[in-house]
Amino acid sequence: MSIKRLQPNSSVGQALSPANPAAAEPASEFDERRHAVAASLAGRKLDALLVSFGPNLRYLAGFTGSNALLLLLPGQSILFTDPRYQIQAAQEVSCTVTIAKGPLEADLVAAIGRHRVKRIGYEPALISCEAFRSLESRLPAKASLVAAGGSVERMRMVKSPSEIDRIRRSVLTNSRAFEQTVPGVRAGITEQDLAAELEYRMRRLGAEKPSFETIVAAGVRSALPHAQPTAARLQLGQLVVVDMGALQEGYASDMTRMLYLGTPTAKVKRTYRAVLEAQLAGIDAVRAGARTAHVDAAARDVLKRYCLDRAFIHSTGHGLGLEIHEPPRLGKSDKGRLQAGMAITIEPGVYLENFGGIRIEDTVVVTENGCEILTPTSKELRVI
Repeated sequence: MSIKRLQPNSSVGQALSPANPAAAEPASEFDERRHAVAASLAGRKLDALLVSFGPNLRYLAGFTGSNALLLLLPGQSILFTDPRYQIQAAQEVSCTVTIAKGPLEADLVAAIGRHRVKRIGYEPALISCEAFRSLESRLPAKASLVAAGGSVERMRMVKSPSEIDRIRRSVLTNSRAFEQTVPGVRAGITEQDLAAELEYRMRRLGAEKPSFETIVAAGVRSALPHAQPTAARLQLGQLVVVDMGALQEGYASDMTRMLYLGTPTAKVKRTYRAVLEAQLAGIDAVRAGARTAHVDAAARDVLKRYCLDRAFIHSTGHGLGLEIHEPPRLGKSDKGRLQAGMAITIEPGVYLENFGGIRIEDTVVVTENGCEILTPTSKELRVI
């Protein structure tokens, strides 16, 4: 059996000169980010920073291709890519672009030699051992690689107004896809049917792709926090967890909502009420300056009153943006503090073997005095 489709709402070696007619953000924003990184080099005793991780490349240069390196120097930034991306790089990138005729590392090493760079920071957690050794073996005699990860990720934690706008649009697309799909849900369709329909809808509404593999799990399988959809058919008397996100204009959204096929039992209603109260308590604890562990504790304390805290087996939330999981993490042992402009999720859950799981999740933006809830979808248990 298939889900009845609804029509989506239609409202929804060669150096290139810097150019930016099709960049997703104003060139000035990328320029400012690169300048901020370059300005921090001297204080970190670095002559340059090498960026190879895709999301960081996009954040600093606007480049969306799959093969590139970015060398940030105090007075210049150079992006190295291959001929497949010559036209694309000219459209997206506002700094100097070098099109390599062979391996990117060869042109990178040549540039390091020309600029007499000695201490080059690199992203140790984001580069393979093989790539590190290959690059290290090619460096000029006086040049060396210095572990310098995390700085770009820390910058990315606080979103600019333009980034928040993109996340907001991604959230709305995700929610609309959910609302368009739910009316067609019924007993007999498979978890895979439902997941595929949700992803189809979000693409029709403007998403490039899901921000992660959509989670649909019914019945006792809903107690698996990261369950993959299967060919199992939805049945009456089952909880159904739907965890979904859209990637739109490069930015992720994340939402979890619950369905129930049939008439909910007293245990389902009580457990759902507990998770909803915990989620609202977590949201209420969010504000600039709050400890991430405090937000987690606010949600966990509610579940403790229901004797369900031991069934909450993950953190209360995480950051998102160019990646679906970014710092900060909102767990009971985390020591960070929230800052205005962070985009995070609040998603407590309860998982009971042989019963099922319930999770409720919103995407929110931290403000000075609280947070803005971006997710517009009702948090009520959807009874099918």
